[in-house]
Amino acid sequence: MSKKKQILLMCGVSLLTALVVLAIMLPFVSKDEPKQAVVEEQMEKDTAIHDGKDYAVVNLSVCNLRETPNFTAEMSTQALLGMPVKVLAFDTWYEIQTPDDYTGWVHPVGIWRMTKAEYDAWNKADKVTVIKHFGTVYSEANDQSQTVSDVVAGDRLKLTGKVGGYYQVEFPDGRKGFIADNMAQPIDEWRKGLKQDASSLIETAYTMMGFPYMWAGTSSKGMDCSGYIRNIYYMHDMIIPRDASQMVKVGQHIDIAPDFSNIEPGDLIFFGRKATPERKEGVSHVGMYLGNGRFIHSQGNVHVSSLLPDDELFDEMNLNRLLYAVRILPYINKEAGLNTTDKNPYYN
Repeated sequence: MSKKKQILLMCGVSLLTALVVLAIMLPFVSKDEPKQAVVEEQMEKDTAIHDGKDYAVVNLSVCNLRETPNFTAEMSTQALLGMPVKVLAFDTWYEIQTPDDYTGWVHPVGIWRMTKAEYDAWNKADKVTVIKHFGTVYSEANDQSQTVSDVVAGDRLKLTGKVGGYYQVEFPDGRKGFIADNMAQPIDEWRKGLKQDASSLIETAYTMMGFPYMWAGTSSKGMDCSGYIRNIYYMHDMIIPRDASQMVKVGQHIDIAPDFSNIEPGDLIFFGRKATPERKEGVSHVGMYLGNGRFIHSQGNVHVSSLLPDDELFDEMNLNRLLYAVRILPYINKEAGLNTTDKNPYYN
């Protein structure tokens, strides 16, 4: 063998030996630190799930739930301040389930996690509910003091006292503040004067005229079509399914007569793709029937439309995709998925 070939062979053996040594040593060098960090992160995640705090209460005026644990992920729904939820999983964000059994991921700031005992104590505590669409909690009993948080209709806070024209309140995370007594009402007092008939729901529906449409929104800050309907009911202490495709599965199904004579004000009317021999119908929109062919809904913004061609508010597109109606009110607290908050298991 030539001297040149011997040198090349020796170099090859040396290189192979070096690679073997590197492969053996690799688990023991600096790469170990990132691996350990991953293990520790996973242990932290596991602890977050199993540390006894599998319950939580929403800690923001409006908390956005997303499809995945990321700010850029699609929003799936919203939850309101004071709303009790269940914690399902942790992956830097928390996956939660709301009282209408909807799930999504929230940033840790959005909720205050609790033990079952703390959660039960929150549910049993005296509270106020916000009765105006928009308001503010202040650090002192005057509107010139520091803002603690904004609030929207349906938010709930622990009631701890009364100072002049302000309720003294506490947030789930222990923050304290004051809200004007014309913005909120003790829940027990509110329930005594609350009406849950169709005309009262329609009256509430009109208070949101012009409010913007927002995909996945369920609050006064912006609502999609089903979020708008859900918000109307929630302002009357009732919880119904979140999505239009879920709402059609509860209550009384009504095939709408050509002259609309068999549907009543307050009924929900649904729109979408009509069924064909090849495929099922697809529900994609919902509104609340007002009577005389008119309905109110969130599409672009909250507004009134008509199903009658001679009406100035005629909505030809939605007439062409009208499916059927559902009557819900008579079935509250009588059917699964339809209840008042005092009967909903999350609140008890």
